[in-house]
Formats: sequence, C-alpha cells, structure tokens
Amino acid sequence: MKLDIKGFAITMGVLWAAAIFLVGLGQLMWPGYGLAFLEFAASLYPGFEIGGFGSLIVGTGYGLVDGLIGGAVFAWLYNRLIGGARQAA
Repeated sequence: MKLDIKGFAITMGVLWAAAIFLVGLGQLMWPGYGLAFLEFAASLYPGFEIGGFGSLIVGTGYGLVDGLIGGAVFAWLYNRLIGGARQAA
C-alpha cells in the first residue's frame, strides 16, 4: 500500500506544528513545562525563543513547514522502497 504524499505531508505538518504550539502554550501557563523539548526546537529554528506568544507563533510556523517537508520526504521514500520490494518479490 502506497502513501498519499500530499495527505501524509499535511498530516505531519499539522501534527508537528500542534505539538510545538501546545507544549509552548503549556510553558506559557506553567513555566518550566516542556523546557527540554522547547530548547531543542529553539536550537533548530532561528527566531524561535522560549517565552512570548509571538515567538510561539514563529515556532509553530517553522514546525508546520518542517513537518510538511519531512512528511513529504518520508512518504516519497516509503513509496519508493515499497515499490522496489514488490518488484523483487
């Protein structure tokens, strides 16, 4: 079964963006919550800093784009590998 590249990319983009947004929102309400996760995300995404709603929106945007690209690459690679495995069998 092949993956729909566009659908998988959108799903992963929304999922990753939601993870960053929800953990960031939790950190705004409860300082110290998800600090290691947010520090990791801040080290990857320029302009994203821990604290502040504006920075949280920037991180969410980066997460959306990163998830879209990562999801598309994963689905494409999966489809290529599964296609080769079916031909070999």
